[in-house]
This record gives sequence, structure tokens and C-alpha cells, in this order.
Amino acid sequence: MPTRYRVELGDCCDNQIVVTVGLDKCLLLYPLPEFEEIERKLVKLPALNKKAKRLQRLLIGHATESEMDAQGRFLIPEPLRRFAGLERKVALIGQGNKFEIWDEESWVNARDAWIDEEQSDEDELSPELGSLSF
Repeated sequence: MPTRYRVELGDCCDNQIVVTVGLDKCLLLYPLPEFEEIERKLVKLPALNKKAKRLQRLLIGHATESEMDAQGRFLIPEPLRRFAGLERKVALIGQGNKFEIWDEESWVNARDAWIDEEQSDEDELSPELGSLSF
């Protein structure tokens, strides 16, 4: 974990984190309190809804608690590393209340594809996105 995030994570969650699978073949890293809130919301979803059940199985079923050491290191279990195709270099992408962990090459390829898609997409932005200014 980069130094600039260690103190904040230490303060908000006492270095307790949760790593789970993401829908884009990456991993999601949450401070423990953030994940607990998401888990509470997920378990309240309708049990007979197929999409809700899949999301519960993916996010909750693969969730692994971990603790960062003093150098900001933490273990990612082999099944999760294999899922995300993590090799030697990884990209840590901040997403507000969580981080995404990508294999570096996969991240670059996905990012470039998304940029190309946006540049060639002639559809208008949704009202929510259209109201944002960058």
C-alpha cells in the first residue's frame, strides 16, 4: 500500500482490510468497516433474485479479511491472485471508498479500451453524468 494511504487506513480501520473479487477481473480492497456496510446491504437483497444472488456469491463468497503490516503489505490469497491474473506488477486504483487491484498490463489494456470506447461513442451522457464537470 502506498505510504500516502497507510495513515488514513490505519486511522479508519486499524489496518483491517477486506479483499474480494470485482466484476472486471480485478480485486476490490475495502477498509473493513466499509465492507461490513456493503455486506449488510448485500444480505438484505431478495434471495430469489438471480442477479442479487450472484453478486452476493461473488462479493461475500470471495471476501478475505487481511491486515496491513507496518510497511503497508498484506497477503492476497492465491485464488484471488489467480482470478485477477496478478503477476509481478500490479496497479492500485483509488475508487473513493475502495481500491481496485489490477494486473498492471490488464489495467493498461482495459483503460485504453475504455478511453477508445468513450471517444467513439456518439451517445449522449446520462443525465447523472452530464451534470458532472471535470
